[in-house]
Amino acid sequence: GLSSQKKFDEIKRANQAAAKKLVEDQFSSSSEEDDEDAEVKQGKILDKTFTIYTSQTDGDASELERTRQYMNEAFQSGAMTCLICIASVKRNQAVWSCCGCFCIFHLVCIQKWARDSLFLVSSPLTDDDFGKKDYPWPCPKCRFEYKRSETPSMYYCYCGKVENPALDPWLVPHSCGQICEREFKPSCGHKCLLLCHPGPCPPCPKMVTTTCHCKKAKPVPRRCSAKEWSCRLPCGRTLLCGQHTCENPCHAGDCQPCPRVSRQRCICGRQTAERLCASPQWQCDQACGKPLPCGNHTCEQVCHAGPCGDCPRSGKRSCPCEKSRFTLPCTEDVPTCGDSCDKVLECGIHKCSQRCHRGPCEICRQEVEKQCRCGKHTKRMPCHKPYLCETKCTKIRDCQKHQCRRKCCSGNCPPCDQVCGRTLGCRNHKCPSGCHRGSCNPCPETVDVKCNCGKTVIKVPCGRERTIKPPKCKQLCSRPPTCHHPTQEKHYCHFGRCPPCRQSCQKTLKCGHLCPVACHDEALVKQTGLHHSAGPWEQPSKPAFIQTALPCPPCEVPIPVECLGQHEISPLPCHSANPYSCKRFCGRLLVCQNHTCMKECHHVTKLNSSADGKKAGPECSQCEEGCTKSRPSGCPHRCVLPCHPGDCPSCLQMLKIKCHCKLSILYIECLKLTCADLKEKELLISCKNQCPKELPCGHRCKEICHSGSCPLNCSQKVKLRCLCKRLKKEIQCSKIQEGQVSLECDALCKEMKRKASEIKEAEAKAAIEEEKRRQQAELEAFENRLKGRRKNKRRKDEVEVEQSAWQKYKNLIMLPMFGVAVVMV
Repeated sequence: GLSSQKKFDEIKRANQAAAKKLVEDQFSSSSEEDDEDAEVKQGKILDKTFTIYTSQTDGDASELERTRQYMNEAFQSGAMTCLICIASVKRNQAVWSCCGCFCIFHLVCIQKWARDSLFLVSSPLTDDDFGKKDYPWPCPKCRFEYKRSETPSMYYCYCGKVENPALDPWLVPHSCGQICEREFKPSCGHKCLLLCHPGPCPPCPKMVTTTCHCKKAKPVPRRCSAKEWSCRLPCGRTLLCGQHTCENPCHAGDCQPCPRVSRQRCICGRQTAERLCASPQWQCDQACGKPLPCGNHTCEQVCHAGPCGDCPRSGKRSCPCEKSRFTLPCTEDVPTCGDSCDKVLECGIHKCSQRCHRGPCEICRQEVEKQCRCGKHTKRMPCHKPYLCETKCTKIRDCQKHQCRRKCCSGNCPPCDQVCGRTLGCRNHKCPSGCHRGSCNPCPETVDVKCNCGKTVIKVPCGRERTIKPPKCKQLCSRPPTCHHPTQEKHYCHFGRCPPCRQSCQKTLKCGHLCPVACHDEALVKQTGLHHSAGPWEQPSKPAFIQTALPCPPCEVPIPVECLGQHEISPLPCHSANPYSCKRFCGRLLVCQNHTCMKECHHVTKLNSSADGKKAGPECSQCEEGCTKSRPSGCPHRCVLPCHPGDCPSCLQMLKIKCHCKLSILYIECLKLTCADLKEKELLISCKNQCPKELPCGHRCKEICHSGSCPLNCSQKVKLRCLCKRLKKEIQCSKIQEGQVSLECDALCKEMKRKASEIKEAEAKAAIEEEKRRQQAELEAFENRLKGRRKNKRRKDEVEVEQSAWQKYKNLIMLPMFGVAVVMV
């Protein structure tokens, strides 16, 4: 049981691995897709990638040819080849793209290449020097150098935004599908607008306003990638000579040197010659010859500007060995001092033993014990002679294959001068480089891969010609047709058999029409029943197909045929062109002139030739419904007659309606109400009584029963009083509501108001004085109570408060005053 389960698990894992490999191979390269579908799909992906760019250039895609070439190579089978391993770059593999040549490599291959390159560069170094310098590693194709820190470690898309981009069949391989946004080179401040793409970014499509090189022309809008332009007018800038102007057409950069010739003096001014205007400074070959300040010598400098300076023999001068200094006239030479020279000789070790002398010292002739360059032998010989032994170096050179074999080598052996000669990855050539360590560079040769006719050729890296798919040729196939057509359908050059003919058959059918279907002279027909299996254990064989000519199918040419009820004319196939039912309702107008026949499309017999084709016939249905015609507006009753032609009779029924004020119920004939206009309806529905509604002012509406809201101009008389309520006046209510009328107090009202306020003030003062006296009395009573207290008996003092004069006589004063005021009012 365990062994069988183990075998089952192994078979299951093997099947899963095979299925996974099949899926990966299906998406690994575009060569496994159908050619036509792949071209359509590739076109859609390219259009989507270029959409944002072409929207900025009004559809102009002329600047995208180089980028389009890189993207076509990304889709084409075998065009993307890793030059390190000489294998195809598939969609599901991690890759790295060089920023110099935009060549694509497998991520694993370029990592190994970088490690090997860094090892080869740093291997000759000693332990002390190792790691002190950041040695670069080169691109295998363009030799663009990268730092050690720039060695790729992760798989990124082309624009570098997304790590490990997902495999998407509707995107460019190894693309993230986002906008590139890499800065243009040379930098202009804008960023790339294409979707993430291989290869270099196209020129900047933005529009900028810029002027020409000489700044004379007006600024014009131009593409940012071509913003520098020339107006072709003369430059006109002043040249370096300061005399002439530039006559060249408007150009970029500095102006060229002045091409004119003029007579110019040399620096010392003795000679005059014709020279270019651009180089006015020149020297003649004569010595200056001017007398120096000493008066004994002349200046020996060649043609110079400025003063000649002091005599070089004046002042303190040293002897040849520079040990003694003398002050002598410039006409006398400095004598030797007689001391030893002691200058260091050319050997750098010994000193000159001669006496102070003029001229150079002799060579060192002392005998010393010298060691050879390799350090293995010593010999006594003159110091100025080099010593080289005959021992040959046995160290291995940097190629790690051959010995140095140089006599008396110092240990710093030169690079190996032999040819590598190893077979390259293409298996066709040998490495032409010098003998080296590590992997050889990719084969630089290319091989032509041709199509079937040989007119289309692509160049592929050497070694890929055995596995790459031949290119798609755009030339037409020249093979003769194999069907009954005189010419073959146009298709491109290809290998193998021609595709089936897709032209229309065009054979004449029995009905006289031509066969419109595709050519069926070489149709593939599956053969069945040729092989019978011996038992269930035998695996079924693949079905066999043979090419044979099939008969033409029934004629499908559309013939216009009218339906039975004459509703429509539909095109039917020629082989089945007969009258038919369209399955609609008949729709013919019945005798009632209101309804149509609801039967399914059927044949109708015409009683006479002049009968209308839209009228019902004896085969149509009969109307059995009641009258459904619309009544006059406002009439809720239905017509009492059955469905009939013409107008319905007038409605004589009575309507029960409430009046406008909703208090009375009226009975009105339906005909009168529906035929009346707005004014008549207003009178019919009115009960002729006073409106019971209450106005906003609180009075009842004076109008007769009416519709809508009541009028706001209330005519009721109301009394209007002043603020003190003394004066009054009758005024119409609507004017008071509108705030048009107000009643102001007169002088008498103001006088009475003043007297009343004086009385109130007098009462307030009297009350304050009364309160003070009461408090004083309470205080005196309290003090007396404290003085007259006894120990055995406590007695309560009674204090009688005497009333003031105002409290005693206020009633007598106020009553006459109020009486006078009432009489005056």
